[in-house]
Amino acid sequence: MNDRPTPTPTAPGRAALPRLGVFGLMLGIFLANLDGQIVSTALPTIVGDLGGLEHFSWSVTAYLLTMAAATPLWGKLGDLYGRKGAYSSSVVVFLVGTVLCGLAQNMGQLIAFRALQGIGAGGLMVGALSVIGVLVPPQERGRIQSMVGVMLPISFVGGPLLGGFITDCLDWRWTFYVNVPIGLVALLAVAKGVRLPAQRVTGRVDYLGAALLTSGILALTLLAGWAGSTYAWTSWQIAALAVVVVASLAWFVRVERRAPEPITPPRLFTSREFTLAQVLSFLVGAVLVSVINYLPQYMQFVQGATPTVSGMLILPLMLGMLAAQLTTGRLMDRGGLDRIVPLTGGVVTVVGALLLLLLGTDTPVAAASALTLAVGIGVGILMQSTLLSTMNNAAPRDMGAATGTVTLVRTIGGSLGVAVLGAVHSSRMGDVLAERLGSDAEQRLTSGGELTPALLEDLSDQVRHTVEDAVSSGLHGVVVGAAVLSVLTFATAWFIRPAPAADPADAAPTAPGGAPGKDSVRTSPAD
Repeated sequence: MNDRPTPTPTAPGRAALPRLGVFGLMLGIFLANLDGQIVSTALPTIVGDLGGLEHFSWSVTAYLLTMAAATPLWGKLGDLYGRKGAYSSSVVVFLVGTVLCGLAQNMGQLIAFRALQGIGAGGLMVGALSVIGVLVPPQERGRIQSMVGVMLPISFVGGPLLGGFITDCLDWRWTFYVNVPIGLVALLAVAKGVRLPAQRVTGRVDYLGAALLTSGILALTLLAGWAGSTYAWTSWQIAALAVVVVASLAWFVRVERRAPEPITPPRLFTSREFTLAQVLSFLVGAVLVSVINYLPQYMQFVQGATPTVSGMLILPLMLGMLAAQLTTGRLMDRGGLDRIVPLTGGVVTVVGALLLLLLGTDTPVAAASALTLAVGIGVGILMQSTLLSTMNNAAPRDMGAATGTVTLVRTIGGSLGVAVLGAVHSSRMGDVLAERLGSDAEQRLTSGGELTPALLEDLSDQVRHTVEDAVSSGLHGVVVGAAVLSVLTFATAWFIRPAPAADPADAAPTAPGGAPGKDSVRTSPAD
C-alpha cells in the first residue's frame, strides 16, 4: 500500500513560474553552491594567510553548522509568513555575511563571519525548493530538478576554476565579494518575477524548538571535532558536551510533539520513505563535504597545483555529480525506481571512495584528477534521489519544513563529517610531521602559518617531501571514513520500499496549497 500523501499539483493558470521568477529562484540555489565551490580552492591560501592550519576545518564547519541550524527555521518562516519574503531575507543575510568575510583580518573573525553567512545560506536552497515543491506536481519535479542541474554547471564546474583564478590573479577576499552582484540580481529577479498568493497560517514560529535544535547541533559538532584530539574522550569537557547534546535533542523532540507549528513536524517521519531519505541525505552530506574540502589541499600541496589548476583537477568529480543529478531526475520521473536509484548510488560511491585511496605522492596528475569521477557520480545520484523522495513524501503544507529538513540533515552530515574526518586528517598529518621533523617543527608548520602552498617551494627537499607524505596520509584518513559512510549508505538503501509508478490521474488540478484542513489560512493578494 502506498502511504505517500496525495499529490497536490499546481492550480490552473499557475503551471509554471514566470521565467524571471524561475531565474531568481535558481540563482539562489546557484549562489549557495557557488560560494562553497569558490572558497574550497581558496581555503589553503586563506588559512595560510590568516594563520592557523589547525583551524582549516572550522572555517568550513562554522558555515555548515549555522546553515544547518537555520535551514528548518527559514523553511518554517516561509510556510507561515510567505516563502518569497523568507527567501529574499535569507539572501540579504547571506550577502551581509559575505562582505564581512571578505573584510576578515584573522581566523577568529573569518569563522564568525562564515557563521553569519551560513545563517543566510540556510534559506537559499530551502526557499527556492519550497516554492517549487508547492507549485509543481510530483510527476514534474524530476524535470524541474533537472532544470536546477542545468543552472549549476557554472557553480560546480566554474566555481573551483573561478576561485583559483581569483586567488592567483586578484586576492582571496574577492572569492567572497564576487557573490554580491549575483545576490543582488537574484533579489531583483524574485521581486519582479515571483507573484504568489501569500498564505498566512495562524500560529507562531517555534523559536524554542529552533534554539534547542541549534544548541544540540552545535554541541554535537564540537563533540565530534574535539573528542579524542583536543580533549580526551573521558574529559569533563567531552562529558559536558554529551550531556548538552542528549538534553537538547530530547527536549527538542518533546517540544516538537506539542508545538502547534513545529520547526520539524513529527508527522513527516510517519512515512518510512521520508525517514530513510533523511538518513541517506545525512550520510551523503558527510561524504561530499569531507571529500570536496580536502581534495584541493591534496592537489595543491602534493601535486603542486596552483589554486586555479587544483580547481580544474577536481572537474571530473563536479561533472560526474552534475551529470548524475540530471540523469537521476529524469529516471525517477518514470516511477518504480525509488529503491534501485539510491542502491546504485551507494555502490558507485563506495567504489569511488575506495579509488581515492590510490592517491599518493607518486600519482600522476591526470590519474589523480580522473580518480575523482566515480565518487562524484555516486554522490550526485544520492543527492538527487533523496531530495525527490523527500518532496514526494511530504504534503504541500509541509513542503517548506520537508525541504528544510532534507537540507538540514545533509548539512549536519557535512558539518559532522568535516569535524570528525577533519580531526582524523589533522591527527594523521601531525603524526607524520612530528615523527619525521620533530614536534617543534610540526607545531611551527601547522600553527605558525608557515605551511601554505606558495611557501612550500621555499622549504628544503626533506621538509617538502615530508609535508607531501603528511597531506597524503591525512587525505587517506578522510577517504577511509568516506568509504565507511558509503557502505552505510548502501545498506540503508536496502530498506527502501519500491513505490508504484505515478498514476496520470493524480495530476488532476487542485489548489496549490491543498485543503486548509485544521489550519486557518488567510490569503492576501500577493506574497
